Amino acid sequence: MKLSRGVLLAVVFSVLLISGCASHIPMGVIYTEVKTPMAAGAGDVAYTKVGTAKATSVLGIVATGDASTKAAVENGKITKIKYVDYSSRNILGIYGEYTVTVYGD
Repeated sequence: MKLSRGVLLAVVFSVLLISGCASHIPMGVIYTEVKTPMAAGAGDVAYTKVGTAKATSVLGIVATGDASTKAAVENGKITKIKYVDYSSRNILGIYGEYTVTVYGD
């Protein structure tokens, strides 16, 4: 059975399009709103301070912001990190918010 050039091109394009989608963070095609752990420190998980940092993306073309752990630590005036969470929200790939939350003292 011979595949037409158009079908073959569509298959190759599809594979290339979705090949970057493998991630440890679950992503939905239409809507995503997930929270996942990034890291945990040793010892007690009680905390007194919380810091967040956020980045946004529009159309997957323009992305701005600083969603680094360092920015979240500075925003929360944290000196000892207890654990770090990551959350993302994305609507149809049109608008996305990506937030890092650091808990500590």
